[in-house]
Amino acid sequence: MNIALWIAQGISALMFLMAGMMKSFQYEKAKASMDWVKTSPKGLVTFIGVAELLGGLGVILPYATGIAPVLTPIAAIGLAVVMLLAAVFHARRKEYSSIGMNILFVALAVFVAVGRW
Repeated sequence: MNIALWIAQGISALMFLMAGMMKSFQYEKAKASMDWVKTSPKGLVTFIGVAELLGGLGVILPYATGIAPVLTPIAAIGLAVVMLLAAVFHARRKEYSSIGMNILFVALAVFVAVGRW
């Protein structure tokens, strides 16, 4: 079980760190590759990116270092909330093809949250 949790944490961290970096620091690249960014305020996109960066770090570092490991499941819950909100956002915009990945990452985050609690 521990190995499966570490794999889920690694996949989640990698995805959220990459996505968060692009949304936070490479706005033009995000705008070119994601349709929803074109019609969303830059501040919102940056906020989402920072939340994803912090969540990606939070899902790995606390548990790996042993410093406040309770923060790992809390970060995973936060990422699940971000992904649920993203699914609702994409559904309202009728971008149904994006919702599958959102649900996949909700499931990974919930798995980590429950497993590490």
